[in-house]
Amino acid sequence: MTRGGRDKDRSEPERRCIASGESAPKDTLLRFVIGPENDVVPDVLGKLPGRGIYVAANRAALDKAVQKKLFARAARMSVEVPKDLADEVERQLTRRVIDLISLARKSGHAVTGFEKVKGWLAGGERVRVLLQASDASERGKAKLWTPEGARYFDCLTQAELGLAFGRHSVVHAALAAGGLGNRVVEEAAKLRGLRQNGEGDGASTKG
Repeated sequence: MTRGGRDKDRSEPERRCIASGESAPKDTLLRFVIGPENDVVPDVLGKLPGRGIYVAANRAALDKAVQKKLFARAARMSVEVPKDLADEVERQLTRRVIDLISLARKSGHAVTGFEKVKGWLAGGERVRVLLQASDASERGKAKLWTPEGARYFDCLTQAELGLAFGRHSVVHAALAAGGLGNRVVEEAAKLRGLRQNGEGDGASTKG
């Protein structure tokens, strides 16, 4: 099982984390490139040109890469590392996760609200992701469960989840199985890794 909460595909390309030296599927790692001003630029979408430099998706690994000047070593040149690099990566990942959930909502593959989510879980819907706000009541969140094979994330706040659904705040949400659900799992795993400030796998199986 990978850190993104999926079974490892042996054909999936891997990259090495410059902080740990360990290899992992590249889609589970944070990608950076060196910009035209020799600055380290996060590539959350994985589309920027240039040789990629990869770091495990957790704050400890990213802090180590910055403090130990590992970006310069990997690039084999002097580089400029923004002081707020980790915060910028977190900001971009947050926006990415919100946008993906919003796309799932617009395509009819996401619901919000306690009763609707509970109905999906109880009705045998193919739920891929259960999302609950990080700053909501644990007592209220405990009333819902994660189906077998699904993933659970609590890496977004009520306000952030609200943005994805066009509301002021959201506590509970669920995404159907499918392409967008899988992409949310990948990106939310990275975001949670950064927000946990540790080496967690970025996803859990609550319930």
